[in-house]
Amino acid sequence: MNLMQRHQRILIISDTHGTLDPRIAALARDCDWVVHAGDVGNTTVLAALAPRREVVAVRGNNDVPAKWPTEERSTLQGLPDEAALELPGGRLVVLHGHRLNPASQRHQRLRLRYPGAWAVVVGHSHRLEVDRSAGPWILNPGAAGRARTFGGPSCLLLELDGREWRVEPHRFAMG
Repeated sequence: MNLMQRHQRILIISDTHGTLDPRIAALARDCDWVVHAGDVGNTTVLAALAPRREVVAVRGNNDVPAKWPTEERSTLQGLPDEAALELPGGRLVVLHGHRLNPASQRHQRLRLRYPGAWAVVVGHSHRLEVDRSAGPWILNPGAAGRARTFGGPSCLLLELDGREWRVEPHRFAMG
């Protein structure tokens, strides 16, 4: 996907498991794009994000037919395992990350697998993390729902101004 407008705001979320925190949904209203790194849970989450912006979502390990409502499984089947967005300054790769084990080597393995990316978005751990120690950056938005939030629902806001990327973490108190 090619998104070359100069100034953009992209909300990065993951691990909603069928419930999107309303404070994160409010942040989405001011964004051009929303990226969901898997374990979506149902179409209600996607619909809450989509009214005025584009949503790119990938499939997580819990995005399986047995865990989705029967009438929503066609949407589930349309979720890819991985997505890439061509942005000013570089490529943003999105995947859930559950197949990259052990977890202690996940960042190293992602950097080896996607050396041409500017950043890789990964979910699964439910832990908010911004690792800019090497390229590509590894961005984990944590959990944007209620399940295992480790301190409260969280997300990342990626702001692009020309070719400059800024990442701002957001964590909300348990509510």
